[in-house]
Amino acid sequence: MTKKKVLIVDDSQLIRSILTEIINSAGDLQVVGTAIDPYDAREKIKSLLPDVITLDIEMPKMDGISFLKNLMRLRPMPVVMISTLTEKGAPATLEALALGAVDYIAKPKANEANALNAYANDIIEKVRVAANANVQAPTRNTDPGKQPRSGVQMEFRNDACIAIGASTGGTEAIKEVLMSMPVNCPPIVIAQHIPPVFSTTFAERMNRTCGITVKEAQSGDILAPGIAYLAPGDDHLLLKRKGGQYVCELSKAEPVNRHRPSVEVLFDSVASVVGEKSVAALLTGMGADGAAALLRLKQAGAFTIAQDEQTSVVWGMPGVAVKLGAAEKVLPLKQVGRALLGQCLQKK
Repeated sequence: MTKKKVLIVDDSQLIRSILTEIINSAGDLQVVGTAIDPYDAREKIKSLLPDVITLDIEMPKMDGISFLKNLMRLRPMPVVMISTLTEKGAPATLEALALGAVDYIAKPKANEANALNAYANDIIEKVRVAANANVQAPTRNTDPGKQPRSGVQMEFRNDACIAIGASTGGTEAIKEVLMSMPVNCPPIVIAQHIPPVFSTTFAERMNRTCGITVKEAQSGDILAPGIAYLAPGDDHLLLKRKGGQYVCELSKAEPVNRHRPSVEVLFDSVASVVGEKSVAALLTGMGADGAAALLRLKQAGAFTIAQDEQTSVVWGMPGVAVKLGAAEKVLPLKQVGRALLGQCLQKK
């Protein structure tokens, strides 16, 4: 078996050593080199031809975001960002994903042995997935500012609800779908695998960018047209029905499929509460979270979509859904929003 070649780019010798040890412990990955800054990385990429690189955001001479921007323009390749999972680090990490990075992992805490053990499997899995990801340079401005609210108004069913689930590559896929939504679109509920401190920043970023309102869901929120409700990191999002209205409920129940929020939890609640009046899309992501629940949505009469392999960064979750026969349509990302809306139109 040919091992995937990994280049580590980080100015900390300790972090380079830790990552090298962790990644080399995987039988299918091999660290072929390390670089101390982006200029060093540029030469190492030319000589070592890595399949994937890990890239620190904060480095001397040139920051990781600037380097990533140049890299994706000149030589698009799989990149996993080494990020500080803090509120301060969230904007830069989301910017990296918008620029084409596949994923991000927490910066290892060298003084915490238990934390290192917990991170190791996550790091290996994310680097492995990234090495096989479908990477494309971004084709548009990564943060184009608030989109104009469309003057064209379609008439949608009052009881319609759109559900979206995603993981790896999902922040940009969700943005693509939300930017296609008119201001009076049916309410949208979203489960994206994301850390707690990132979900707030992501919702704010989407709200600035999209014509509709995007917010972190709160328990008690009554679903309304033109609003997308994002599950907060570390909370399951469910729907309840109260007095003829759909209401958000957050839960700290155990992770499902290793995730909280879980797409499966959201989709199952939508199947139970909204049923055949709902439409759902399972977008890019590794693993299988949400695939079986998409099938249950379809069996409940909902219209279901899976993102196609060509436009998915990682065709894990949607790929499993397709194999299960859970998707009525398998569509490229650019067609997902329009297809969802088409199923919500008021019949004349």
